[in-house]
Amino acid sequence: MVARARNAGVMRMVTISTRVRRQNELTAITDRFADVYASVGTHPHYAHDETDVNAADLVAHARHPKVVAIGEAGLDYHYDRSPRDDQERGFRTHIEAARETGLPLVIHSREADADTARILEEEAGKGAFRAVLHCFTGGPDLARRAIALGHYISFTGILTFKGSAALRAIAAELPSDRILVETDAPYLAPAPFRGKRNEPAYVIETAKVLAETRGVSIDEIARQTNTNFFALFRKVPRPAAAAA
Repeated sequence: MVARARNAGVMRMVTISTRVRRQNELTAITDRFADVYASVGTHPHYAHDETDVNAADLVAHARHPKVVAIGEAGLDYHYDRSPRDDQERGFRTHIEAARETGLPLVIHSREADADTARILEEEAGKGAFRAVLHCFTGGPDLARRAIALGHYISFTGILTFKGSAALRAIAAELPSDRILVETDAPYLAPAPFRGKRNEPAYVIETAKVLAETRGVSIDEIARQTNTNFFALFRKVPRPAAAAA
């Protein structure tokens, strides 16, 4: 899978943590592959299982040289697998860790636009932090408020789905220095791979649709999202080819 990603032109990959208790499994992967990095965090689905994880724990894990982000953490009101107060408490804990470490926060927000925006704005008042709304499926208000705080918006294969016209309309209007593409592998494979297991090599398909949506070339989207990635994930070293 990593070899296919490299052959597709993917230079750096970040595998995202969902449970701090399984962090060693992620860092073992990063130790095997020079171009794979990781985050550390608790997905909102598991917020009730890791209420004992505090900001200091996240900061300690973040000292690993290949841990380059905090999260994913946030709010999921679609499945509500954790009580919402546990989700919010965990979200704020991860923001605290992002603020302390200077690493970007990877945010999960599903059907929780108002509360996500509220928490981000409240926490911004306590001190700046960097973040990306990953796998963005929210509305224009959340996008606008996140951008106003200096955060990034990342799109998955959902952008390529026929029923995603409203999402493409948002993608078309965002500032070019705030957009990213991702996989959310193994889920949400883009067309023409929809229904199959997703993997990093397929991110080019999402990039193609983002380019078409914004009326620019795929080369321009590749350049811009590459630039944005390294601006956000500052701990990830640039490949020699991208250093210029």
